[in-house]
Amino acid sequence: MTVFIDADGCPVVDITVRLSTQAKKDCVIICDTSHVFKKPGAKTITVSQGNDSVDFTLVNMIQKGDIVVTQDYGLAAMCLARGAVPISQDGMVYTGDNIDALLMQRHTAKKIRKAGGRLKGPAKRTSEQDRAFENALKEILDATAI
Repeated sequence: MTVFIDADGCPVVDITVRLSTQAKKDCVIICDTSHVFKKPGAKTITVSQGNDSVDFTLVNMIQKGDIVVTQDYGLAAMCLARGAVPISQDGMVYTGDNIDALLMQRHTAKKIRKAGGRLKGPAKRTSEQDRAFENALKEILDATAI
């Protein structure tokens, strides 16, 4: 089992690498050439810039049971289809029960933006979000250790 990080814009890279290392799980950071990651305890794969280049590289690498840290609902859906366990940077585990509604939200927001509408962006990240992510990832890693 490997922990993959969709690292483009991911605020929990350090937490993920630390927890993966503690759990003695391989950790792979995937990013495009606009980001640079060199973290002890993780392998970094850098791909060309382009729409979804990181996503497609990641999906082609994962196997059933792998963990994927991503904020991208589309990528999470592809990971679920491959039998991986996707988790958001806020600690929400994506499942078959919640992914359809999340994808619909994304679609609706895209339609609003395409029509010229504006949506409020995310609020500033909080330490509570980091703790929620850390607790959720620990729970998943602990469950795989059994």
